Amino acid sequence: MSNLLGRHRAVMPRWVSLYYDDPIEIVSGKGRRVTDSDGRSYLDFFGGILTTMLGYDVLEVREAVERQLRTGVAHTSTLYLIRAQVELAERIAELSGIANAKVFFTNSGTEANETALLLATHARRSDQVLALRNSYHGRSYAATAVTGNRSWKNSSLSPLNVHYLHGADRARFPRLSDEEYLAFCVDDLQHVLDTATAATDVACLIVEPVQGVGGFTAAPDGLLAEYQEILDRYGVLLISDEVQTGWGRTGEHFWGIQAHGVTPHVMTFAKGLGNGFAIGGVVAEGTLMDALPANGISTFGGNPIATAAAGATLDYLLAHDLQANAHRLGHLLIDGLRTAAEGLPIARDVRGKGLMFAVDLIDPDTGAPSPPLAARVMEHAKGRGLLIGKGGLYGHTLRMAPPLTLTEDEAGEGLGILLDSLAAAC
Repeated sequence: MSNLLGRHRAVMPRWVSLYYDDPIEIVSGKGRRVTDSDGRSYLDFFGGILTTMLGYDVLEVREAVERQLRTGVAHTSTLYLIRAQVELAERIAELSGIANAKVFFTNSGTEANETALLLATHARRSDQVLALRNSYHGRSYAATAVTGNRSWKNSSLSPLNVHYLHGADRARFPRLSDEEYLAFCVDDLQHVLDTATAATDVACLIVEPVQGVGGFTAAPDGLLAEYQEILDRYGVLLISDEVQTGWGRTGEHFWGIQAHGVTPHVMTFAKGLGNGFAIGGVVAEGTLMDALPANGISTFGGNPIATAAAGATLDYLLAHDLQANAHRLGHLLIDGLRTAAEGLPIARDVRGKGLMFAVDLIDPDTGAPSPPLAARVMEHAKGRGLLIGKGGLYGHTLRMAPPLTLTEDEAGEGLGILLDSLAAAC
């Protein structure tokens, strides 16, 4: 492994970071477990950053891809009809709840968010965009511009005029009740519109219902409905970034924004839809999607292989009611972690929905966010056979998002390892 690590560092950018003091190479997987090049097995509680949604080596997905490969057509581009693409778009349009919806496929969530921003700024003839603090929407130019976490902003230059709102930072206002925090956020939005923007000319608000890189922080349920009530007065569009929250991962709803009781004008998706195959996209009101005046294309977006995998993934997800599984096991894991955290001086603010949960790590003496402790717990977990992720504004948050096919036994096993690892780091 040291040889491969050296080769990686020689040819890959420094900003492409690796987990662990001794990074691992994953060479095989089955179910919710993976094996590294040294033959060590791990229970995976991060799923390729929420991408391996069904787990590894799922027969139905593999067979769908193999059927397409046997045709000899791995790629044609959107210049030609692609049956699997049309069929998948029909299903996503229906599942979205957006009236008269149309779908455009991309390769990633970053590209999906770029497309959504293009739709909104063109429709409103404005470069003004609202976003939430601590958000993450991708690594390209406009997606970086609307990202509200400086750890992921490589440039202050921007093609957009962006204003950041409160909404997912509830923990920063402990003296406010939930009702007071909601009122504070709504007042903040109105104040931004009154002072910092030409309010009648704002293009959109883009939000993650649960912030991914931000450490699985979330706007309180109902806040986005209150935001939309104000935005509707000015014609401002609402974009829901469902790259990490879509497909039932939060357990309570199929799309994260449904917790707020609103239907957005645009939703973006990616990550788990292909169960490891690269696919993302945008679903939006048809008139909004059709309004772009110039030609558009996505060379690889929605290609025959990716859409075959995505169709099979969606079939499996719905047939096995994995949203219900996420809801049930999410409660088990979050409640167990929350109870144990009360006796752990380094753990603070356990939060999450479904199979998307996190815990902040703090210095027990000062209460300050502690990235070194997060790294230490990750090492302990790895040593015990569990892969987890991290994030948060300061890199001090452990975040877990197992495949939605997780079993109750595996949930208990993973929780036990996580708790042992937290205790070992104290």
